[in-house]
Amino acid sequence: MDTRIANYPRVIPELFQGLLALSTRLKETSLGKGLIALVDLRVSQINGCAYCVDMHGREFLAADGDLQRLNSVSTWREVPFYSERERAALQWAESLTRMGETHAPREHFDALQPHFSEREIAELTMAVAVINAWNRVAGGLRSPVVRKSLAA
Repeated sequence: MDTRIANYPRVIPELFQGLLALSTRLKETSLGKGLIALVDLRVSQINGCAYCVDMHGREFLAADGDLQRLNSVSTWREVPFYSERERAALQWAESLTRMGETHAPREHFDALQPHFSEREIAELTMAVAVINAWNRVAGGLRSPVVRKSLAA
């Protein structure tokens, strides 16, 4: 394990609190905690942030309670466990996270429109931006993952 700055929230408290406040506010939107946790988990998997995968996997399990859905997030295209709304959100999240490769194509944006209002699309886009920011901070500084019980 390669922790680089063990307690970055203490080193930059005002910046940490600002990003945390934005994350907290996003969970209060009509998107719901479950969808936000699903998107956060998938983006964190793509970005390889161990701390965030652990955290958002637990959040998704707490919100959804379905271990099979949790275990299938990385293979969401191959399994029937996700709604069309969730699939559109996951596709958009992946597209934005890999924007350098995908260029966020119009068809991915268009796929959102039957399932999300304009405001919700903007909130979802902001949620993807925020989790990408957290991944770069927690992943880049190698926030340590602490072993917890399944219930924790």
